[in-house]
Amino acid sequence: MPELSRFLGVVIAMYYRDHGPPHFHAIYGEFEATVDIRTGAIAGRLPKRVLQHVEEWRTLHRSELLSVWDLARAAQPLPKIEPLE
Repeated sequence: MPELSRFLGVVIAMYYRDHGPPHFHAIYGEFEATVDIRTGAIAGRLPKRVLQHVEEWRTLHRSELLSVWDLARAAQPLPKIEPLE
């Protein structure tokens, strides 16, 4: 699973040719959640504070994430996305 970004102990990744809707995976220690790029809907669990950081990052990079989703569906190399600072 290609890593798109890493910040505050959170790894953001996306699978190639994953099922819709467009989403990414947020991994923090033993916690993992999938996050819908368009809506921010969460499946899985993350600590509340981590979830807030992931949501802030998603909002900042929404258009980039949708472009990366299209690349992943086409099995193209995925660029890194700036971490949350």
